Amino acid sequence: MSPRPRIASISVASATVIGLTLAMGVAPSATAEPCTGAAAAVQPPAAPNTEATPALPGGPPVGHRPRNANEGAPLPRLGRLPAEILNSVSSDSATVEQQAGVRPAPAPPAADQPAAQEVTAASPPDPPPPPAPPGTTLVGWVTGPESPNNTIGRFAITGTDLGIMWDNGDPANRQVLMAFGDTYGYCSVRGQQWRYNTLFRTQDGALSKTVAVPDGILANRYSGSPLWAPGLSKQIINSTKWAPNEKGIIPTAGIAAGGKQYVNFMSIKNWDADGRWTTNFSAIAVSPDNGEHWGVYPGSVRAAREGDVSGAKYVPGNENFQQGAFLKPGPGDPYLYTFGTPSGRGGAAYIARIPQGAVPDPNRYEYWNAAQNTWVPRDPGAATVVIPGPVGEMSAQYNTYLKQYLVLYCNGANDVVARMAPAPQGPYGPEQLLVRSWDIPGGIYAPFLHPWSTGKELYFNLSLWSAYNVMLMRTVLP
Repeated sequence: MSPRPRIASISVASATVIGLTLAMGVAPSATAEPCTGAAAAVQPPAAPNTEATPALPGGPPVGHRPRNANEGAPLPRLGRLPAEILNSVSSDSATVEQQAGVRPAPAPPAADQPAAQEVTAASPPDPPPPPAPPGTTLVGWVTGPESPNNTIGRFAITGTDLGIMWDNGDPANRQVLMAFGDTYGYCSVRGQQWRYNTLFRTQDGALSKTVAVPDGILANRYSGSPLWAPGLSKQIINSTKWAPNEKGIIPTAGIAAGGKQYVNFMSIKNWDADGRWTTNFSAIAVSPDNGEHWGVYPGSVRAAREGDVSGAKYVPGNENFQQGAFLKPGPGDPYLYTFGTPSGRGGAAYIARIPQGAVPDPNRYEYWNAAQNTWVPRDPGAATVVIPGPVGEMSAQYNTYLKQYLVLYCNGANDVVARMAPAPQGPYGPEQLLVRSWDIPGGIYAPFLHPWSTGKELYFNLSLWSAYNVMLMRTVLP
């Protein structure tokens, strides 16, 4: 049984008392794959960003996802939208549109890539695209070389993804926290300042150009980012060393409860290809100080299979909760909810509920079983599908305008879609198209809702693989 958190701060001594594991605070080095684009030539200032993040001891470097690991998208070109998008989309929330029946022209090959061979055989015509989704616009970059946040100069972040958002629940200093996945710094520095994950904080509710992030300040729990040094965002959740083969610690969901911040993360065993990866386990990390310091609950570990995690028993059904999406309910509901999907982007979605004070305790979870029309305690294997696959990275909220539960994810066509339901467990209606994958070439994924946009206007972060950065999108509901 997972211990109840009773901490004001996380130190080695207090972690031992409450049963938290303090992960090793050493970042691995990285492969050089994304450092071939616009940010590759950017040089760090003389200090403090000239120090490379150290490599993991006792083994070769591990790095980011391999080439073509995101739906066959091209090698990342940091911070750059394709030319056809830049020519048609301004920085002032212009609508992302393509002429009906016309697919965007492919971008010309980069200078370091050979041109494609001429095709002599006639190719079948492209199928017509689905109807254009109304009301979806590109607001601007949240991260990267072209972001007004200047994430390179202020946080040593040239490339990253995800940007999971949640309200910190602090009545004295209300903020939105944003958790990112694999993060690159200055490409010219040894190891490229690669980090498993990073975190931003913001109070921006206007969102007129992007999500504005204030400066980071060392040891300041409300500043723009937790820092290792001035100008260098730190890795917030480190490796626990519970799995012998680990290539990533990736946040998948975040929520505030009882004055603490909780992040569901997945331990990556292997990056496969085409939207597929293999996890060792998922688990819950907790921060008592608004994301400044983190510990991991050993009792929260959900092993994906038998034998991968020493000391963690495999429970059938936990393979379907390797990635998560927390959901705060509508009025009068005392529970929190969490969706689960298997590793990768091909699986269906399931759902569980928990008392709001028991996020890290798997013995308190109840799983929705549609056949029995009930919540089944402590048995993830009893969970039945609530949203059929393929479901990519997802986010969820109760929408006050719709008075419905709303989920966003990328489907099998890699389009951003929404579904709605009268209850967290469904039934969910058909997919509603928000962004077509070919409207923004380069591999879009991970639409994460802004927790303060619960009305007619929806704002959500969206990652673009070819740029390997995060952009803010806006949708106006009909």
